[in-house]
Amino acid sequence: MKVFVNGDEFEIEDGASLSDLVMKLTDDPRGMAIERNREIVPKSLHASTVLQPGDRLEVVQFVGGG
Repeated sequence: MKVFVNGDEFEIEDGASLSDLVMKLTDDPRGMAIERNREIVPKSLHASTVLQPGDRLEVVQFVGGG
């Protein structure tokens, strides 16, 4: 199924959760925030949030340093 991540088309299996998507995007999900269809999804809901075709996701990962 196709979803959009930060404006780019992304293919992921049907029934995938936000946690599945995160695992495909990064090895280190710490400091990651995800907005799905203009709504922030709390980390506590990533595993239970099932993606739908056409979902628009904005993914931001905070990086420390100076």
